[in-house]
Amino acid sequence: MIERNNQDLEPVIQSDDSVDTSEELVFEDSLRPGNFRDYIGQDQIKKALQLAITAATQRSEPIDHVLLYGPPGLGKTTLAHVIANEMKQPIKITSGPAIERAADLASLLTNLEEGDILFIDEIHRLPRTVEEILYPAMEDYVIDIMLGKGPSAQSLRLDLPKFTLVGATTRFGALSGPMRDRFGLVHRLEYYTPEQIEKIIARSAKILDISIDSDSLKQMSYRTRLTPRIANRLIKRVRDYAQVHGDGTVDKDILYNTLELLDIDEYGLERADRKIIQTIVDQYGGGPVGVAAIAAATGEERQTIEDVYEPYLIQIGFLQRSHRGRVVTEKAYTHLGVEPPAKNNQKNLL
Repeated sequence: MIERNNQDLEPVIQSDDSVDTSEELVFEDSLRPGNFRDYIGQDQIKKALQLAITAATQRSEPIDHVLLYGPPGLGKTTLAHVIANEMKQPIKITSGPAIERAADLASLLTNLEEGDILFIDEIHRLPRTVEEILYPAMEDYVIDIMLGKGPSAQSLRLDLPKFTLVGATTRFGALSGPMRDRFGLVHRLEYYTPEQIEKIIARSAKILDISIDSDSLKQMSYRTRLTPRIANRLIKRVRDYAQVHGDGTVDKDILYNTLELLDIDEYGLERADRKIIQTIVDQYGGGPVGVAAIAAATGEERQTIEDVYEPYLIQIGFLQRSHRGRVVTEKAYTHLGVEPPAKNNQKNLL
């Protein structure tokens, strides 16, 4: 079980599934918005949550349980902190893999106080036995604990304070139906627009006291995979390069040299992204091909491809899903500098 306060953060999920250092976590924390006013993007979600929070506050009740889902790095954890701040309630954070046994969940829930926000990241990874105990806790604010084993076992029901569960997942379909149904507010976070990313970069640059010209700001926004977490990570890399090889100011040359060093192209694709589409083109004639075959050919885990790489490649029109598998688009061929197959043949693949 993991219990942390408002200053704690989730590990930063990178494209290679590595976990960032504590220094990186402190950096992310310094850029995390604390209220809806500073939270850029996801406007429809913010409006719905603001309405729910205002109504719940007027009734002196906790907000309904909230489920946030979507690709990694779009601000699910940040939004959970914003909800807690707007409700003026403490937040306690754990993750699905950390709650291994029913006793872990019972200990966590019985230590909550009235109005607390409980945030469970990767909630789709809760064990089914633990998930079933969570159902009455979410619906009736009670928890049933079994004492003893066999014929002499007894069930003890404990009342819980009214709390709000905020769950986050990158795999909405992996959640069971009964779990999804117990959330009163369910929202999918979408990729940001380049204009929204530009505002996020400008805000972060101001907080970090980084001077960056408008052209570099715009160019940087197109290389962040439309993801705030990656945008803030790129700011740190650009800042380092400007400090070592310049006077600390980020200009066009500093930006392009940093991007070249990081091997990030004009679409924000890194080497692993290009490897995936290049493999589909070279080994499978552009597709269709299944994810398992792509994973075997590239050495990447299937879940990483589905959760990290594929959503963005589909978003920018480089990859398409068909009933027979994944297909590389003509746009991706152009980006790779490869002649696409005949259009008639490509249509037959979809």
